[in-house]
Amino acid sequence: MRRVLPKSLLGQMLLAVAVSLFVAQGISAMLLYRANEQRREMGYANGLIYQLIAQPQVDIRQNGRHGGQLSRRLRVEQTTAYPLHPGEVRDKRREEMLRSVLSEQGISSAQIVVTERNVKNDSFMMGRLQDRPDLRNRQEFINGEWIVAGLLRPGAKEWTVARVPMLGSDPRQLGQLIMQTLLLYVVLVGLLALLLRRITQPLAALTRRLETFADTRELDGQIEPSGPEDTRRLIAAHNAMEARIAALLDEKDVMLGAIGHDLKTPLAALRVRIESVDDPVERQRMATTIEDITRTLDDILSLARVGRPTDPLENTDLTALVASVVEEFEDMDKPVTFERGQRIALPLRATWLRRALRNLIDNALRYGRKADVALHREGPEAVITIHDEGQGIPPAELARMTEPFTRGEGSRNRATGGAGLGLAIARAIAEQHGGRLVLTNRREGGLSVELRLPTKR
Repeated sequence: MRRVLPKSLLGQMLLAVAVSLFVAQGISAMLLYRANEQRREMGYANGLIYQLIAQPQVDIRQNGRHGGQLSRRLRVEQTTAYPLHPGEVRDKRREEMLRSVLSEQGISSAQIVVTERNVKNDSFMMGRLQDRPDLRNRQEFINGEWIVAGLLRPGAKEWTVARVPMLGSDPRQLGQLIMQTLLLYVVLVGLLALLLRRITQPLAALTRRLETFADTRELDGQIEPSGPEDTRRLIAAHNAMEARIAALLDEKDVMLGAIGHDLKTPLAALRVRIESVDDPVERQRMATTIEDITRTLDDILSLARVGRPTDPLENTDLTALVASVVEEFEDMDKPVTFERGQRIALPLRATWLRRALRNLIDNALRYGRKADVALHREGPEAVITIHDEGQGIPPAELARMTEPFTRGEGSRNRATGGAGLGLAIARAIAEQHGGRLVLTNRREGGLSVELRLPTKR
């Protein structure tokens, strides 16, 4: 199963803080638990040491004349029997702890045994409780676990056996830790969320503005700088960059209009004047040259205008569009086939996409003798594939072939390929639709051109 992380900066930052806080609180809880356990163990040890050292000085065989000592006398006994019952396991860790404390009290060579025992298995305790009905309802005397420690002093014949009840963990500590964690989450994560939202909201608006400007190249809808100072400066710089890009595009359009007017008009005049040339062969050569110049000029203007389309995207049946372009070549008796796939509808600029398909099919026919066209869906993309049976392109030249004015054949003759703008225009049109143009050599020979368009935008 894939791990799904938040995609937004706000979500990832909050997740990082939440995870870090959870880990920190986990470490804090572990350290607190260990400290509590150590404090509890020291409490057990101190209780046992007090009973083992102080209680033998009290006459534990007397019955009820020492007031507050009665409850301790329930827990301490003098016996010649070995303190451990059959099957009980000695607690070496607690024995070492008691031995260390006893050494500090000057008792260093005594025998010590420690174990855990249920109160019901302790005949001494159960017998003493018969005379103490006031203690029978306390949890530690009903079914509690006790730590039993036996001490045999050097030269003594009797063991001093002491007992302390094992206390359960305090549920209030867990509750306090949970409340502390919740409070930290509310304060830290809440404040961080407010701070990050102040940063990410302008960034999200800037991202949407970038996407809009990439599609329209229009200055309408620029966002006002907001958020922290760094974010405000970023937005202001972006607005200035947009204005400069729009100005450059406007200058380009003016230049293209001037080129189209200032060059096409003289070319049209030349086309008329060559009719006065008497030699028909020379006249035809001149006419062909003028037509080549006019087509090259049209291609250059088309390539320049692809980046700033004026027509909107329209939902189009891509299968029908490809079929209509193929039929144009079939009507001209060209060797073009089309393998229909499933119906695919996309938001397209149909006029431009037809231009791209015509260029690709025309290239396949010129260099590869035939064109096999197919359309299919591949993941999130619609793929238009065009195969030919030519010699292909040297692998080192594949990436360069989609650049403007690049040809596999060096001349600029229309009969052998023209100015080298067909693939560049097709690539620009694919990128205009958020897609890409992919060229690969086929194993069986020839070139495979894929025009890949995203099915969702």
